[in-house]
Amino acid sequence: MINRNLKAKGFTLIELMIVIAIIGIVTSIAYPSYQGFLKSSNRSAAQADLMALAAAMERHKAANYSYKGAAESNSNTGAPEIFHAHSPSSEPAANRKYDLTIDSVSASGNSFVIIATPVNSTNQSGDGKLYFYSDGRKAWDKDDSNSLSTAEYCWGC
Repeated sequence: MINRNLKAKGFTLIELMIVIAIIGIVTSIAYPSYQGFLKSSNRSAAQADLMALAAAMERHKAANYSYKGAAESNSNTGAPEIFHAHSPSSEPAANRKYDLTIDSVSASGNSFVIIATPVNSTNQSGDGKLYFYSDGRKAWDKDDSNSLSTAEYCWGC
């Protein structure tokens, strides 16, 4: 004799499929936001690194009366002597997200441009270069066009 008063316990297949669909929708919305957050935080770290490099450039000028010779091998441009071309904020050089370079030093040695360039093999690829000028101007090539528009002369654009 079968007791028909017993209720079945557990989840039905339909209920499980609904839960899986909801998880899929939430994930498809959350993952791109998470990736955007990672890019933004890595960019902020590179901005801090540029400021640290700018401070090192100022120390170099105070000691040498010029920004000239601040790059590796006492050259004027290229990898900086202090950070050896990588963004040092929180990652070892092998996991770097940005490369730091001294882009230019004026002929008089009184001004400079330094750049943080996203590393191609990382999620920062295509995020655009960050610039810092010795006069305090900041720029972010947000559209990664290798040229700066007037609207890109800020880091928070």
